[in-house]
Amino acid sequence: MATETVNVYIMGKRYTVPAGLTIMKAMEYAGYRFIRGCGCRGGFCGACGTVYRLPGDYRLKVGLACQTVVVDGMHLTQIPFFPANKATYDISELQPTLGVLLAHYPELSRCLGCNTCTKVCPQELEVMDIMAAAMRGDIEKVANMSFDCLMCGLCAARCPAEIVQYNIFILARRLYGRYLVPEAEHLRQRLAEIEEGRFDQELDRLTALDRESLVALYNARDIEP
Repeated sequence: MATETVNVYIMGKRYTVPAGLTIMKAMEYAGYRFIRGCGCRGGFCGACGTVYRLPGDYRLKVGLACQTVVVDGMHLTQIPFFPANKATYDISELQPTLGVLLAHYPELSRCLGCNTCTKVCPQELEVMDIMAAAMRGDIEKVANMSFDCLMCGLCAARCPAEIVQYNIFILARRLYGRYLVPEAEHLRQRLAEIEEGRFDQELDRLTALDRESLVALYNARDIEP
């Protein structure tokens, strides 16, 4: 039985690939070897942001190559890295305030509320609403609403105000984790156990094992269903 195929255009060159493949698998079928622009392959790392157009559709679409299935006549190219502005800071010297967000990302105030960022998000996050929370200085809301952000860069790539939304969001999450979330008691206890040397003997045993023994131990580990 013949396999159904589709034609896709990768960076302008036509390839015939089996139907039903993701963009990433189609590119590999076409002979591309991923050195960058590929990470977890499961939609969790954001490394495979892809821009594409479909035949007869004027709209430019985006997606993750590991999740988006190819369509006959699709024209595509990857954006393995988006060169966005990233502030340098020491989180221990900051405070969870609107002023801190604006000081490090003044472009935050340029948000037009156009919702392009939301439309382009492969995670279907309400990016414009998160930006609105950031402009109010609601660090907790920004952190919680942006929790599933992959930092793929697609929102920044399409933003007419040239804002780097995902870098603003991760700053908010860091501020939230550092200053606003109550410290977990079990974490405090585990750190105390490490400092007391409770695990030193076991670590010494593991580091003394050869590679074959470590592989066997790893393969025999308990795995959650």
